[in-house]
Amino acid sequence: MPEIESNLKANKGPRRSTLRKVALRGLYALLGLMLYGCSSADNEMAGGNIEAVNHTSNAINWLSVNGYRADGGGGSSCCVIMPTKWRPGLKTYIEWEVDPNRYAKLPSVTSIEFREAYAKHSANYQRHSATVEIPEWPGKESCALKVHFLTCKQVKVTTACAVYGQPNYPINDPLETKEPAVCPK
Repeated sequence: MPEIESNLKANKGPRRSTLRKVALRGLYALLGLMLYGCSSADNEMAGGNIEAVNHTSNAINWLSVNGYRADGGGGSSCCVIMPTKWRPGLKTYIEWEVDPNRYAKLPSVTSIEFREAYAKHSANYQRHSATVEIPEWPGKESCALKVHFLTCKQVKVTTACAVYGQPNYPINDPLETKEPAVCPK
């Protein structure tokens, strides 16, 4: 009899282990379903282009939107990740570098003097940053994130599908604007 009892006790170990595995799998499945319920269309993200529109008389060398770096010279750069559905309080962090003397004459790139002249010129570059609220877009009708650089280190953004200069475009500040002597606070 003691032999049968020890066999029964020995068999309880694997049963408990199996039950534990089934319970853990069930717990993981339940947790997965709970997380799936949290991920709805409100949390969906999508990639889009970044477009720079420079309204200043300075050059924008580069920009970064939430860490995604892009060319500041205009046109589109890929990519930025944004929600597919707008929500209140949606903001973006923008960094950019400005060349305040965009028309500076530098020696030829192949010349010996170029490195020294470029080092002197680039020492005047300025870096700025701003956190900007992204305006509401209707439904899923957002297009590229267009970053507008204005004087006094101001930035506006839009996801409008229209193009700058069209009557229905939301930002119509003039281009090539010179920095004022004193910026408003």
